[in-house]
Amino acid sequence: MEDITIVQTLGVAVLGMLVVFCVLLLLMGIIIVQSKVIQNIENKKKASEPVPATPAPAAPAAAPAPSAKGSCGGVMLHDVPDRTAAMIMAIVADGLNTPLNELRFISIKEVK
Repeated sequence: MEDITIVQTLGVAVLGMLVVFCVLLLLMGIIIVQSKVIQNIENKKKASEPVPATPAPAAPAAAPAPSAKGSCGGVMLHDVPDRTAAMIMAIVADGLNTPLNELRFISIKEVK
């Protein structure tokens, strides 16, 4: 049996890593190409679909009230009192170390 030196061992290890990275790059390229092809197909389908005619609005809709500065819209509460929802939002903001006005809560619901 032949003795293998440390230099040869390191060479084999580096070669193995290079093979793995090359295969990963190849897979990444295949995935990118597939996503581009699928996007092109979907865009062609959307372009070929007829655009439905939109009826003229009967009356102008009332503009929604402007949100407060820094707010991210409303939150839907499902069987949760306002006080509890405010505490939950404050706890989440504190846990994430993020200002409350940078978070967006869509809905809060009690799990029973």
